Amino acid sequence: MTRHVLAWATALALSTTVLSTPSLAQVSDDVVRIGVLTDLSSWGRDNSGPGSVEAAKMAVEEFGKTVLGKPIEIISADHQMKSDVGVQIARNWFDNGKVDAVVDIPNSAIAIAVHNLARERNRIALLSGPGSSALTDDLCSPNTVQFAYDTYALSKVTASAVIAEGGKSWYFITADYAFGSQLENDATRFIKASGGTVVGGVRHPTNTADFSSFALQAQNSKANVVAFANAGQDTDNSIKQSGEFGLVKGGQKLVGLLMFDTDVHAIGLEAAQGTYLTTASYWNMNDKTRAWSKKFFAKTNVMPTMIQTGVYGSVLHYLKAIKAAGTDDPAKVMAKMRELPIEDTFVHGGKLREDGRVIRDMYLAKVKKPSESKEPWDYLDIVKTVKGEDAYRPVSESKCPLLKK
Repeated sequence: MTRHVLAWATALALSTTVLSTPSLAQVSDDVVRIGVLTDLSSWGRDNSGPGSVEAAKMAVEEFGKTVLGKPIEIISADHQMKSDVGVQIARNWFDNGKVDAVVDIPNSAIAIAVHNLARERNRIALLSGPGSSALTDDLCSPNTVQFAYDTYALSKVTASAVIAEGGKSWYFITADYAFGSQLENDATRFIKASGGTVVGGVRHPTNTADFSSFALQAQNSKANVVAFANAGQDTDNSIKQSGEFGLVKGGQKLVGLLMFDTDVHAIGLEAAQGTYLTTASYWNMNDKTRAWSKKFFAKTNVMPTMIQTGVYGSVLHYLKAIKAAGTDDPAKVMAKMRELPIEDTFVHGGKLREDGRVIRDMYLAKVKKPSESKEPWDYLDIVKTVKGEDAYRPVSESKCPLLKK
């Protein structure tokens, strides 16, 4: 009898230990499914698109094909730069496709809608494509990570540096949608705070082919600086045509408020030389970034943009958090993502703040002259490294209720 009681007590103790230990991993649906919602067919394709899908796969390859003993699956879809299409895909993924996290989402209007949906459905949004700083300000969510950049940091770093070099008067060529407006508004704030002025501007529809009239208006403004608050092919066309109209030769500085390596590649160094931009990453920073980027190039035939390295970094950090949490439960994973330092090929000592903003270093860059480029894709001089706490919106200015002030 005593032997049976002892055996029962031992079994009970063991079962209690098993039930309470964190090693008892829990993964919903026995798979961690990550959906890359991106632009595969429109004007943002080169800066995100297939490269973002490949970057997500490279993160899984680096982490390992399983987490907590369960497979990791990457799926992708094209939102076509249309909000209704993007929301429909995300809703279907969350409701029927058993997708745990949605990644990338270039286009701030689409990202804001999906970010709200992710909060409703209790899923995670890992955003590296959209730049609207509202995502981690008044619209902040406990389910969203803004990993790569935002309009606040782009504007602050670039505007402050260009004004310090004498670019006091500014003229804007701005895309007529939410992101363009946010970028211009943020830049205007820092221009005025640094003693500069905005002498005018013009708005253009997205996917515009002919920027000649806009370039002429910017030229006639006599502004020291012509700033492009747009993205993708709009940035390529507007800067290239402005170069052809002789704005740089006439003494005006060009500023790409959101510009990528792929944009410089499309424009060409002859037209883009001297343009200032701010980036969260650059392929040619050190041996590790070069090695990763050459591996990426072998798969995509382009060097990675900060959106694509952001997809890689956000997916890798998400998987590390699942492993550390012992579950893919969104609240517990988000808590671990905030707790763990962010370390990958392109980010060192990064930190996820309660508002969803990743605090990481940003880099002010200037496009090289053709004579300065030593090899293909050697396009940028890194002029200055700006610490994350100096680049992003401080807690004291935030409207996000998740931040304890």
